[in-house]
Amino acid sequence: MLGYFNTLSNWGRWGDDDELGTLNHITDDVRLAAARAVRHGRSVSCAWEVAVPEDMERSTTTCPCAADMPGAENIPAPGFRNDRRWGFSSERLGVTFHGNTLTHIDSPCHIYWDGTMYNGRSHSLVDAATGSAWASVTAAANGIITRGVLLDIASVRDVPWLEPGQGVFPDDLEEAERRQGVRVRSGDAVLLRTGYGRVRHETGAVSGFTQAGWHASCLPWLHERQVALIGADTPQDVQPSGYEDVLMPVHAVSLVAMGLWMLDNCDLEACATTAAELGQWDFHLAVAPVRFAGTSGSPVNPIATF
Repeated sequence: MLGYFNTLSNWGRWGDDDELGTLNHITDDVRLAAARAVRHGRSVSCAWEVAVPEDMERSTTTCPCAADMPGAENIPAPGFRNDRRWGFSSERLGVTFHGNTLTHIDSPCHIYWDGTMYNGRSHSLVDAATGSAWASVTAAANGIITRGVLLDIASVRDVPWLEPGQGVFPDDLEEAERRQGVRVRSGDAVLLRTGYGRVRHETGAVSGFTQAGWHASCLPWLHERQVALIGADTPQDVQPSGYEDVLMPVHAVSLVAMGLWMLDNCDLEACATTAAELGQWDFHLAVAPVRFAGTSGSPVNPIATF
């Protein structure tokens, strides 16, 4: 597995100053092909709702009549002071999106290996005050628009869900392709359903640090197929990883060596139900990260349109 840092490396593949990594596989032709995947016009979200107050700190201000807001008399806009009919509400939000709960995207600066980020940049480019000056989420400011492919591994194994600690292997991916009549191709986003979303819907459980997910042996497969983005209904890596000294090999190799962006903690239940109903396992996928300057990711709401 450690050899993957060399054999699967994309450092310099798209130039020494490249911050997009595998998103470079999403060409104009790939986006056009993604548009042709829309055959029914039905859209579903692949994200969890952000719960308050469990997942997000919220401070809400509400003024039924804006003219009664403290300080309104000092605002140099007569309409604001005099209009007695309109009011408003506004919020200040605080959220920690990395972890095992919120649906979010990881950009390459999220993980270091031996103090180094994607394309050989030092971890010192990440500053506590200003964030990352390299491969932050704003590299994807134009959005990620591509063909998505859902591989339903729980259905392939004929189980409602994979148990914590069960890994997904390349044979599982290819069996899912065969059963579903779809093939992953260059520029695709591959979404992995382990069935954990069903567990969360039925029991409300949120996993600790033992979970189903990608086994590191899938990384050469993803590299060979030129996958642009991977997602899962867990935080990606099977845990335990199977490698005693490497905590999250899929995260480490993907983000540092390959520049492969990741969607963690998707809710793929509606997507899987829709795909099965329509008999269509590929779709137009739209992911629009918030342009948070210098951050290593963003909460997102991936939209699959069939």
